[in-house]
Amino acid sequence: MFLKIFLYFFLLFNYFLNSYADEKQLIIDKLLGINNFTFNFEQNTQGGIEIGNCSLVFDNKLKCNYIDEKLKEIIINNKTLVVIQKRYNKIYFYPISKSPFLKILSKNSLINLVKESNLELNDNIDLIYLDEKGTKITIIFEKKNYDLIGWKIVDELQRKIFFSLEIQSINTEIDHNIFKIPSTN
Repeated sequence: MFLKIFLYFFLLFNYFLNSYADEKQLIIDKLLGINNFTFNFEQNTQGGIEIGNCSLVFDNKLKCNYIDEKLKEIIINNKTLVVIQKRYNKIYFYPISKSPFLKILSKNSLINLVKESNLELNDNIDLIYLDEKGTKITIIFEKKNYDLIGWKIVDELQRKIFFSLEIQSINTEIDHNIFKIPSTN
């Protein structure tokens, strides 16, 4: 009797373990087929909500236009982050080499993050990763088609950033000039 119960739980455990591995592999397969995508977003940082649209090209290129009064744009090209406030003619440069955001912008890093994360199934697929600095990253994928639909980052200071996105197009022609970093002059 004990052997039957043990065998039942062992098979059940293996089923769920393989199911989680299958979900991760399906996400990885989807990511491998993506070179770029455009999306609309809503970013919630400590209660402040911003909206806009972005173009992301793997690896490490992102251009976002915010719909706000500052006419804010963000450009990431490799390890440089530029925030432009067109209304005030201001440009700010930031290094992002230590940002957890880089794990999302690089296809290989994102795939490694998927592999190393703990998977939670709920309305969506949540992949939860805790890095060496204590930053918690949750990458969220849609259950139906394995599309990336957002992420949550809780940094070492417990600041919360929630970024939800809706993909508009995948693997379309994107003008790489939009990722040019403006000069400091």
